Amino acid sequence: MAEKDSELQTAKETQAGDDPPKGDFHVQKKSPKLCGSNYPLSIAFIVVNEFCERFSYYGMRAVLTLYFISFFHWDENLSTAVYHAFSALCYFTPVIGAIMADSWLGKYKTIIYLSIVYVVGHLIKSVGAIPSLGNQAVHVVLSMVGLFLIALGTGGIKPCVSAFGGDQFEEEHTSERSKFFSVFYLSINAGSLISTFVTPVLRGDVKCFGEDCYALAFGVPAALMVLALVVFIAGSGLYRKTPPQGNVLLEVCKCIGFAIKNRLKNRSRQIPKRDHWLDWASEQYSKQLIAEVKMVTRVLFLFLPLPMFWALFDQQGSRWTLQATKMNADFGIYVLQPDQMQFLNPLLILVFIPIFDLGLYPLISMCKFNFTPIRKMATGMILAGMAFGLAAIVEVKINETDMPQLVPKESLIQVLNLAKNPVQVTIQDQNLFQQPVEAFQNPDEYSHLILNGEQQSLRFILQHQGSSLAFNYTVKEKSVYSLIVFEAEGSLSSRLITDLEAKPENGLAAVRFINGLSQDVNLTIDSKQFTPVQRNYGVSGYSLVERDTYDNGKCITETGEFTLDLGLLDFGASYTVVITNVSGGAVQTWKSEDIKANNVHMAWQLPQYLLISAGEVMFSITGLAFSYSQSPASMKSVLQAGWLLTVAVGNTLVLVVAQAAPMAQWAEFVLFTVLLFAVCIIFSIMGYFYVSVDPEDLEEKEEKRETPSY
Repeated sequence: MAEKDSELQTAKETQAGDDPPKGDFHVQKKSPKLCGSNYPLSIAFIVVNEFCERFSYYGMRAVLTLYFISFFHWDENLSTAVYHAFSALCYFTPVIGAIMADSWLGKYKTIIYLSIVYVVGHLIKSVGAIPSLGNQAVHVVLSMVGLFLIALGTGGIKPCVSAFGGDQFEEEHTSERSKFFSVFYLSINAGSLISTFVTPVLRGDVKCFGEDCYALAFGVPAALMVLALVVFIAGSGLYRKTPPQGNVLLEVCKCIGFAIKNRLKNRSRQIPKRDHWLDWASEQYSKQLIAEVKMVTRVLFLFLPLPMFWALFDQQGSRWTLQATKMNADFGIYVLQPDQMQFLNPLLILVFIPIFDLGLYPLISMCKFNFTPIRKMATGMILAGMAFGLAAIVEVKINETDMPQLVPKESLIQVLNLAKNPVQVTIQDQNLFQQPVEAFQNPDEYSHLILNGEQQSLRFILQHQGSSLAFNYTVKEKSVYSLIVFEAEGSLSSRLITDLEAKPENGLAAVRFINGLSQDVNLTIDSKQFTPVQRNYGVSGYSLVERDTYDNGKCITETGEFTLDLGLLDFGASYTVVITNVSGGAVQTWKSEDIKANNVHMAWQLPQYLLISAGEVMFSITGLAFSYSQSPASMKSVLQAGWLLTVAVGNTLVLVVAQAAPMAQWAEFVLFTVLLFAVCIIFSIMGYFYVSVDPEDLEEKEEKRETPSY
């Protein structure tokens, strides 16, 4: 969770970087205290507000990718691209919020107004997830408008809330303010941890409108955001509200812009050169500001390789979630939803921070190894790259149960022999099925049919108990078929039926029925009713069901109602169930597993989550602390903006790769691994030549250099 650390850092900038605000406070009197301590009562409202807002944001985002795939029926690449476009926007908009707060409205009003925008976005997003409301175009428009408003709201208040909390403390209460930021950070993690576990349950385990309840999964985060706004407003009379003091980010941008413009104007060789390109801003800006901007640009230059880390990190909510949908999620006592795996990251962060700070780093220091911030960040990059390497290996194992890739002039076929004796199947111009197909033999895999065009009429010859029968069927390319062979009215017959071409999505199971009885049947499984299946080997369509053991289905025939026991319908599998007989008050069935169930357990994702979470601790927390230490007090918010923009650019990179260069998923994981390792080398080289400085020493040196000697 990248912004958890960045929000905390924003707050610390208020604590250690900014001078006391000039002008009158809205509330000059001392705020009421919590239980006689030095903690202002107002911070309780701010902490509760932050918990609710983080629950709202992470809860909504946790189910977003599956929403695009299941509700809009978008493909994985488009769903990934839109997810990361939204994430990128959430990190571009903090710049807008900071400018609004510092130059126009102040922190309090900015939080109020943008929280209202935030709430409206959530409500629109929730309404857009109601299936009965309009067609898909309406749903898409409502969802995109809602996401835009949410991005504006969450990003806009990001740089304001924590800093506003820091404003509540009086200057002499620095230790209490420091402890407040720890509680504030805990509320962020608690909100993200609980929401990423709970909202997938609301989506998958609760059914509404006959399907996954996305309206509820989005509605609960919306309600939490409404609560966050109400709580924040409730504390209005207790807050210390500072007036806008001007935005240093705008000043820095103007200074850099003027320096570039002035340098381009003065390209003549007759004009004396200056020591640094930013010195060309000296005609309009103070020496102190220019010196501070120089310090900032040194660190910002070091930020250039950082987006690649975030490109990998933020795929936990997209590509890794999609990977989890193709895995076995049964942990024995609990079946995880695929989007619930994201809760591991905030959980592991809470575990790793004290382990690293109190154990790992001191141990490395005892070994006399100089584990500098640059080296920690490079190590974090390596760990994230290793995580994606593991993700690629897991993806390769997952693909072993996938359907073969369909190509032009080729189709797939299997034979289901429902007769009482073995049948030899011969197909024109094909060298398949060398051995007779036994009665009710479960096929191991599909066989490849090679065609001479987009479609071809093929002759199928069936040999059964000394007799030979021929059937002609038209086969289309890039299709999957089952040839069912059965006995009807004393003679052998057959039918060519179309099968699923790919695994069912989101870990669902697909099931269809073949009615081998001499009477029509009506089937019901877990309240899901099938259309009547005709007698004498009529075939139903496929139905998608949750992974479960189904032993209480119903089969209604002309002679009565019977129990239907299907056993376990497993994750990602496709089944053909043949109704063979009715006896003893129950239906006798034979089940064929046409597409193999997901056999790679979701627990195999744990190592990659461990690595990338450890990488985040080393990279993100270290990087923020390092950039904080390398900039003057007045410029820390500029570096904060630069850090958030690296996250935005990283998400944009994923968007570009997903849309511009679609490839096999394992290959994409390998690509990101190689890119991050390459960037890590570049960053390490840049860091090797980077000389750490004390901003105060550099400011003094700059002042001495500028002071004229007499």
